[in-house]
Amino acid sequence: MIASRVEIRGADVAQHYDALDGFYREIWGDHVHHGLWRSGGETLTEAVIQLARLVADEAALVPGHCVCDIGCGYGSTARMLAGERGVNVTAITISPAQHALAARQSAGRTNPHFLVGDWLASDLPAASFDAAIALESSEHMPDKAAFFAEAHRVLRDGGRLVIGSWLTCEGPSPWQQRWLLEPICRESRMPHLGAESDYRRFAEGAGFVIRRFQGITREIARTWPMMVRAFLLHLVRHPASLRILVNARVNNRVFALTVARLCIAFRTGALRYGVFTLTKAGA
Repeated sequence: MIASRVEIRGADVAQHYDALDGFYREIWGDHVHHGLWRSGGETLTEAVIQLARLVADEAALVPGHCVCDIGCGYGSTARMLAGERGVNVTAITISPAQHALAARQSAGRTNPHFLVGDWLASDLPAASFDAAIALESSEHMPDKAAFFAEAHRVLRDGGRLVIGSWLTCEGPSPWQQRWLLEPICRESRMPHLGAESDYRRFAEGAGFVIRRFQGITREIARTWPMMVRAFLLHLVRHPASLRILVNARVNNRVFALTVARLCIAFRTGALRYGVFTLTKAGA
């Protein structure tokens, strides 16, 4: 596990997303996660939705299932699951800004049901979900073992947990740790980044059976060059945003540097991307 050299708590994660709300919405759109390119001809929007659908497929959803979206962002994946798969979704985010937008965009509907709160302090009923997804949210959890344990608690026997996650390579070099991975943890408000082996250990320790792991680093690789272009275009459209990059009192002023680090980390293999399909053992 690669750890940030400064302590990162849930409140820090919430502040990060609240402070950069404008950036994330314009640069990423409503889905705040990577895209998945299968044919190579997809637009960014198509690729982002394609990754969400892969996670939904792995969760083996059927109409009427109760699903938990852990770290739901602006709620687009939750709305997609409810609309396309006919499932009942409870979606939770730690960011008040994300929750406010998700609630506005779903005004008048009870499905999905959006919550604002810390997943590690969830009071959701035990054994109440048929499936759970965590699309690029586990990285922000300060206690990975507790993240898996909570998912195991709220799932019914046989329920699936599907995780799409940034992963470090196994045995990163000192250079990769110092200049890429630790700064990415710290700047992106990720307490730890784990390798595939770390996630397997935590999952099995919580009582999950690992059904499948898909390494899709090559298929998501186009995301970050596109993000760089989108970020630069954002600065052209909104020059006032430059204040964030030069103001020493702004906690997230290193955002632009972080984007560059991420491009390099994925290109050099320091960072990878994987999708885990897990099942809660039971009758």
